[in-house]
Amino acid sequence: MNKIKIILVDDHKLFIEGISAILKKEEDIEILATFLDAQKALDKLNVYKPELLITDISMPYMNGIEFIEKVKNRYPYLKILVVSMFPQIIPRKMIHGFILKDASSEDFIKAIRKIVLDEMSYFTTQKKITPLINNKLTKREKEIVLLIAQEKTVNEIAENLFISRMTVETHKKNIFLKLNIKSNAGLIKKAFMLGLIN
Repeated sequence: MNKIKIILVDDHKLFIEGISAILKKEEDIEILATFLDAQKALDKLNVYKPELLITDISMPYMNGIEFIEKVKNRYPYLKILVVSMFPQIIPRKMIHGFILKDASSEDFIKAIRKIVLDEMSYFTTQKKITPLINNKLTKREKEIVLLIAQEKTVNEIAENLFISRMTVETHKKNIFLKLNIKSNAGLIKKAFMLGLIN
C-alpha cells in the first residue's frame, strides 16, 4: 500500500504528539518526521520529500506565513495543510487546506486524504470559525490591545481604564498567552492581522 507521507511542524510538542497518535492508527498515512522549529523543517524537506506538509501559522523565530512562502519558493508542488486557531491570517493562495486545531480527528484525516488522494482543497468553512476569533479576547482585553497599539505604558493604561497596574499586567499576560506572542511588537502585528486594530 502506498502511504501518504507527511511532515508535521508545530511549536507545541503536545499538539504534535496528539496528532501523531491519531495518524499512526491510519494504515495509509506515514509520518516521516516532526519538527518544533520551522527553520529546521525547511532545511530537512529535501531529505524527507513528503507529499503533505502540515503546519501551524503562529510560531516563534520563523512564523508560519514566512515558512510557507519559503516552502512554496523551494518546493512549489508540495501540498500544505494549515492547522491553526487563526483563520483570518491564513495565506489561502499558497496552501491546499486549512483546519482548526480543535477539529475532530475524523475531519483532520478527511482533510489529509482529500488534499493528497483526491487532489482537492479542504478549507474549514468561515461560519464555524468566525465566533472563535471574536470570542478569543474579552472586551477589556481588546481595550488594552488598542491602548498598547497607541504606545501607552502599563501605568497610562491603568489610569486610562481606572484599574490597577497589576490588573493590566494580568490582562497583558492573558492576551499574550491567547495570541501566542511574546512582545508588544508581536501583539500589534497579530492584532492587525486579526482585525482587532486598523
